[in-house]
Amino acid sequence: MKQYIVIGCGRFGASVATTMHILGHQVMAIDKSEDIIQNIADKVTHAAIVDVTDELSLRSLGLGNFDVAIIAIGSDIRASIMATLIAKEMGVGQIVCKAKDELQAKVLYKIGADRVVFPERDMGVRVAHNLVSDNILDHIELDPEYSIVEIVTPSGWVGKTLIELDLRARYEITVLAIKSGKSINVTPSPGEELKSGSILVVIGENSKISQIGSENKDLIRRK
Repeated sequence: MKQYIVIGCGRFGASVATTMHILGHQVMAIDKSEDIIQNIADKVTHAAIVDVTDELSLRSLGLGNFDVAIIAIGSDIRASIMATLIAKEMGVGQIVCKAKDELQAKVLYKIGADRVVFPERDMGVRVAHNLVSDNILDHIELDPEYSIVEIVTPSGWVGKTLIELDLRARYEITVLAIKSGKSINVTPSPGEELKSGSILVVIGENSKISQIGSENKDLIRRK
C-alpha cells in the first residue's frame, strides 16, 4: 500500500488527506498550525506540527519514505517551492502540488512537481480519488457517500456482459453509460458486452467504487 503525506492542511489539503484516509490509505498530515493539526489529527493516520520550510524537520519525518507527497500550499509561494524542492531531493516518488496561478505552476513543474492542480478546477475529493485508484479517471461527488465516476473497464470484465457481471449485486453500482472511443451509449442493455479500453460511467457508494479499484489496480493502468 502506498504511503501518502499531505503538506499544508488548509481546506484543500485537509479534504485530500481525510478523503484518502476514508478510502483506507495510510496518510500523514503536516502543517505549521497547531489548531489545524488538532482538527485533523483524528481523521488521518498520523499528524504533526511542522514548518515545511525546515529541511531537518521534514527529514526527521522520513519524507523520503513516502510514495506520494501532496504539497497543498498555494498562498505561500516560498514555502510551496521549498517543500517541493526538499521532497524531490529526498526521493519522493510522486509529487503533486497546489498552485494559485499558471506562473506558480510553471515554477513548480521546473523544480520537480509531477502534477500541479488548481483548487478552483480540481476539488480535493476528486484529486484524492484519482490519486489512489489507477482505474478511476474522473469523480463527481454527489454527497459524502455516493458519487458518479468514470472507470476504465477492468481486464477481468472484458468480453463479459453487464448481466453476467451482475455489478448491482456485487458492488451495488449502476452503469449509466459506456464510452468507446468517440461514441457513448447512454442506455446500455444488460446484454452489452464490455470491450477493452472502454470507459464505464457508474453511480454508487464510494466504498464500493473504491473496492473495484483495489481489486483491479494490478490488472489495468490508466492511459
